Amino acid sequence: MRKASVILPAVVVAIVIFLSSVFIVDEREKVLVLQFGRIVDAKEEPGLAFKIPLIQEVVRYDDRILSRDIDPLEVTPLNDRRLVVDAFARYRIVDLYQFRQAVGTGGIPAAESRLDSILRAQTREVLGSVTSNEILSLNRDELMGRVRQGALAEARELGIEIVDVRLKRTDLPRENLDATFARMRAEREREAADLVARGNEAAQRIRAQADRTQVEIVSDANRQAEIVRGQADGERNRIYAEAYGADPEFFQFYRSMSAYRASLKGENSTLVLSPDSEFFTYFKDDGAASAPVPMAAPADAAPSDGAPAIESGAPVTPDAPAITAPEAPAAPAEAETQPAGQ
Repeated sequence: MRKASVILPAVVVAIVIFLSSVFIVDEREKVLVLQFGRIVDAKEEPGLAFKIPLIQEVVRYDDRILSRDIDPLEVTPLNDRRLVVDAFARYRIVDLYQFRQAVGTGGIPAAESRLDSILRAQTREVLGSVTSNEILSLNRDELMGRVRQGALAEARELGIEIVDVRLKRTDLPRENLDATFARMRAEREREAADLVARGNEAAQRIRAQADRTQVEIVSDANRQAEIVRGQADGERNRIYAEAYGADPEFFQFYRSMSAYRASLKGENSTLVLSPDSEFFTYFKDDGAASAPVPMAAPADAAPSDGAPAIESGAPVTPDAPAITAPEAPAAPAEAETQPAGQ
């Protein structure tokens, strides 16, 4: 019984001591073994490891690639156009001894704070040496590479390797946004006014060309019309001349009948002529003289069809025939086309 009571506690103590001296190194971690604050060993390979219980302690650090967002900072490029940039970095711990000596017991938060200072300084230096157009262009990957290369040396002093640096966004300071928007609006309005002016100029040019074309077309049409009209007048005169040459007496009679029809048309036609006027030549010829002279119709009598009467106030002399014209015979209307056929 005494041996069992002694062995059992010894076994328990041995198990506790064994368990406290054994630790597991995860594949995602790196481990430092410290003894009274001094680095004794570093474990980077995954698996089981041992330490002295109660004397040594284990400090674990993440072995994966870590991300750090840099607080937005204001930079001034070469063209004095201030920008607010927001960047982030990817890093990993590569030297546990250097890392522990640099940050002490602060660990990763202390390292990230110092890394922020390094990256902010490098970002201001690199972006301040170029224009804002280069920062906003597709070549800014090269600028971020320069930031990374500039920060590598200082980061190694912390036992850190910077894997990559990238810009998330680039903005204008809030106080400059209104001025920038106003300038952009003015530029767009200027371009719009320029386009409108060019459009009006083109419209005026097209309108002037159209007016000129219209004038040319109308002038040419009038010229062609005058030519055709002149040819028609010439043809008409030729036909009249042929008709007159074929039968001058009939042509004279036809012209007189046409003059009577044109002068004595309407409901109330009045002519004041001399009794011996040549206008009534065909009323005085032998055939007309043997015919009874028609008397003037009373003023209240209705005129015959197609023959308007003379106004009642017109004087009628015995020697002058009545001015009331008889109906125009149908023969002259047919004769209009006869000279052309003769």
